[in-house]
Amino acid sequence: MKKMIINGGKTLKGDVFIGGAKNSTVALIPAAILSHTPVVLESVPRIQDVDNLMSLLMDMNVTSDFEQTTLTIDPTNIELRPLPHGKIKSLRASYYFMGALLGRFGRASVAFPGGDDIGPRPIDQHFKGMECLGAKVENIAGEIVVSAPKEGLKGAHITLDMTSVGATVNIILAAVTATGKTVLENAAKEPEIIDLATFLNNMGAKIRGAGTDTIRIEGVEKLEAKNAHTIIPDRIEAGTYLSLAACIGDGVCLHNIISEHLDSFLAKVEAMGVNMDVNEDSIYVYPSGDLSMIQVKTMPYPGFATDLQQPITPLLISAKSGEGVVIDTIYPKRVKHIRELNKMGAKIKVENDIILIHPGSKLTGAEVVADEIRAGASLMLAGLMADGQTVIHNADNILRGYDCVEEKLRLLGADVTVYEDE
Repeated sequence: MKKMIINGGKTLKGDVFIGGAKNSTVALIPAAILSHTPVVLESVPRIQDVDNLMSLLMDMNVTSDFEQTTLTIDPTNIELRPLPHGKIKSLRASYYFMGALLGRFGRASVAFPGGDDIGPRPIDQHFKGMECLGAKVENIAGEIVVSAPKEGLKGAHITLDMTSVGATVNIILAAVTATGKTVLENAAKEPEIIDLATFLNNMGAKIRGAGTDTIRIEGVEKLEAKNAHTIIPDRIEAGTYLSLAACIGDGVCLHNIISEHLDSFLAKVEAMGVNMDVNEDSIYVYPSGDLSMIQVKTMPYPGFATDLQQPITPLLISAKSGEGVVIDTIYPKRVKHIRELNKMGAKIKVENDIILIHPGSKLTGAEVVADEIRAGASLMLAGLMADGQTVIHNADNILRGYDCVEEKLRLLGADVTVYEDE
């Protein structure tokens, strides 16, 4: 594991270029194995999850090459093999290989996924969708084995019991080569779903309605990549740096963003009193004056993203008046960062899974632990705000989700170094 050492209290200034969306990338890489020709992805973030997925591709005899921000994947000699338990446990998005392998081979054998510990994240909706398509789902010695009938998967009318990004992705991947029409109701509407559908459609898929709650898929026999696909900018990374800029920035400009993907987040920071110039593909954040507390309630897109409730918490800590409230309706147990922030001097309580933030905190450096990606981002921002030195253990979790984060922070003037944690 790695640790991040931050000497905080420095004012940050300059430009940040946002990378491709992590949550798109981890779906697009498994989706690439549906292609019968090489795939080129542009604007790929340099994060550990990409390295982990490339390792899983290698286990299926799929070659890949990552140069700068371009990832080339050649699945033409892919082989159906059970995926190693250890690697599957390293990231939750590995379960997208379940839908992709089912769509490509009519069978998948995948260990139960791992990933961040942010509370219960059942995958029964994934299984429900695949069973509607005709697949048989079995748990054999802790391994998920999904198999299509001899005649193959057939399109179906599927209604998710609850909106789920993961289930929406997996059902699309399985249905895109199924015979006939699939209608998916109560589908997730996130921009990353639209990005996946765009990628697949450019390979010959017939997907309509991505970005709405009803997605229609006409199955096709074969997918072939012809042109490179550019991944959308990462709205979570953008929101994280925007929070940082509002906390301790002396003029920070975020580049390569899609502002409409951040509408709910921007509305909240504007309500706090953050002064910004919002353009189509950039946001300039002015130095902040006195900020006011707000209430944040996470919701499925286009609501406030659960992945941004932790990165906005240090910004709330910096507010001078009012009481801050954070309610996560997606993952109510996503509160482990609060204990670590309180070690640094924050005045935060958790009551019945509701986060209550009191003004007047003065943060000082401490030794803390990043339990997962966004908790790590919250601690990183707090460390940059704090007086003295902060040591973040398990910093691999930050590196899993944030593109070239050490380099980007240094370019803004931060004193940040990542080491192996002995």
